Amino acid sequence: MTKFRVRVSTGEACGAGTWDKVSVSIVGTQGESPLVPLDRLGKEFTAGAEEDFEVTLPQDVGAVLMLRVHKAPPKLPLPLGSLRPDAWFCRWFQLEWLPGAALRFPCYQWLEGEGDLVLREGAAKVSQEDHHPALQHQRQEELKARKEMYSWKTYADGWPRCLDHATVKDLDLNIKYSAVKNAKFYFKVHSAFTELKIKGFLDRTGLWRSLREMRRMFNFHKTPAAEYVFAHWQEDAFFASQFLNGLNPVLIRRCHSLPKNFPVTDEMVAPVLGPGTSLQAELEKGSLFLVDHGILSGVQTNVINGKPQFSAAPMTLLYQRSGSGPLLPLAIQLKQIPGPDNPIFLPSDDKWDWLLAKTWVRNAEFSVHEALTHLLHAHLVPEVFALATLRQLPHCHPLFKSTGLGTGGFSELIKRNMEQLNYSVLCFPEDIRARDVEDIPGYYYRDDGTQIWGAIKSFVSEIVSIYYPSDVSVREDQELQAWVREIFSEGFLSRESSGMPSLLETQEALVQYVTMVIFTCSAKHTAVSAGQFDSCVWMPNLPPTMQLPPPTSKGQAQPESFIATLPPVNATCDVIIALWMLSKEPGDRRPLGHYPDEHFTEDAPRRSMAAFQRQLIQISKGIAERNRSLALPYTYLDPPLIENSVSI
Repeated sequence: MTKFRVRVSTGEACGAGTWDKVSVSIVGTQGESPLVPLDRLGKEFTAGAEEDFEVTLPQDVGAVLMLRVHKAPPKLPLPLGSLRPDAWFCRWFQLEWLPGAALRFPCYQWLEGEGDLVLREGAAKVSQEDHHPALQHQRQEELKARKEMYSWKTYADGWPRCLDHATVKDLDLNIKYSAVKNAKFYFKVHSAFTELKIKGFLDRTGLWRSLREMRRMFNFHKTPAAEYVFAHWQEDAFFASQFLNGLNPVLIRRCHSLPKNFPVTDEMVAPVLGPGTSLQAELEKGSLFLVDHGILSGVQTNVINGKPQFSAAPMTLLYQRSGSGPLLPLAIQLKQIPGPDNPIFLPSDDKWDWLLAKTWVRNAEFSVHEALTHLLHAHLVPEVFALATLRQLPHCHPLFKSTGLGTGGFSELIKRNMEQLNYSVLCFPEDIRARDVEDIPGYYYRDDGTQIWGAIKSFVSEIVSIYYPSDVSVREDQELQAWVREIFSEGFLSRESSGMPSLLETQEALVQYVTMVIFTCSAKHTAVSAGQFDSCVWMPNLPPTMQLPPPTSKGQAQPESFIATLPPVNATCDVIIALWMLSKEPGDRRPLGHYPDEHFTEDAPRRSMAAFQRQLIQISKGIAERNRSLALPYTYLDPPLIENSVSI
């Protein structure tokens, strides 16, 4: 007979405990023991508890390989008279047989209903390190079950493929929000709807009466950043700065030659450039930048309150004066094809002409951001990463442990961008180099993102070196290669021009790839999501739709026509409520670098995690120091505010 002490840890979440009965058997090199109940007087497995059970096995099973956990309803009625099996969130099991001799079996899963779950000892292993047939079989069976539960489907042609929810159990708690997070989320939604309903805005389909009336909307959950937007939204310098540190800081690129369809002349921009220079001189100097929203050209638009809406595809030329001067807009053209009905708007134009042109650019920013930068790059692509991970990497794999315009217009934009999306855009340093914006001053998204990318890459390098000692070990990991291949085929539709790897052959390539996945799902998502409400609650700064077509001549804009172009009252409310929900984490925050679920049990990866956390703390201190001198602090890439994953 063999005696063990089994220590069990139950999660602290609401409803984590269970009245169900739990038994275990131990799988060893010489066989598997019978199921042994973990039972004693009173209730076991209460939320937050760590409990010990003495277990005696009738025979020696050899070296321990796995732990089989069986959960079933009690034979006697529960105190509330129910026999229905209830869910249990188990953190881990631990087997102890001699002082100092223990094996930890991480779980961190909800166990629902009656059934078995096989757990492996916590040391991470790539597939080629599992030599025992029982361990190899367990890996295969785990992935087989996951592939049956999590299937791919095509949501829309040309989009990345996504999770087929029909294949997932309705009560699969492991991929749902916690009860607390759900409650906070719905409370936020209800409070927002109630406030705007009381103010009489929610159901009003007409125009805003004035900018003054619009300010009443601004009282809806103000933030310091939103107040700054309200105070400065008409200023050229602030307009330009949002291309660097606003909601969509990924489009600006250095302009080395003027596009042929953007015929800006020296005479047009002389008032801003000043005497003694020219466009050609500034192009050669590298002081001109371009933001091109051409992808919006001809895109399908929505119908709101029975009225067709309008879109533009602007090009914006910006100028960075030598030294420390602010980035400034030089010229705006609202459509891609030049002509007499497509004027180039200038800072020297009438105030309302120029403001309206800038507002059209901000509307284009909204469309491109929400459809592409946010939905496609920060949600649909990370869903591909997550689903491929669930289907191709078992829990014991080291990478598993490390780691939802109108509908028609959005769909069209996503299809267009998918044809252009490439691996280098997702790799932060390469994207910064490709846009040639390494040295533009005051680009805090670049500065903070570069530091965080570096910290993640350092962390990933250490983890990879632990489990992949050579390039050969990378090539031989068939689970890893299946993961990469499935992301390429299902997420990037096997498009070779994307540059997305379909296999990884070196340690260096693996480090780059995993760094990209983690950065995209954490820092990149936070940077383009957290500021949505700050940017949009004063709606003229980021109008979600436009009710009149782009102007075809100058001298026509007036305060009344400006307001008539902006979204109606109810559409403003709908978008602001949505972005209020999407901007703020509703609870259960898990910052980048913090892993409360302790899947790794070995010392080496735990030391790497601790080093990663220390590096993030230093980055945060530097950001806080810089922000003290800024009129508008840039906080969207402050590590404590970055979620470990796409959590909302």
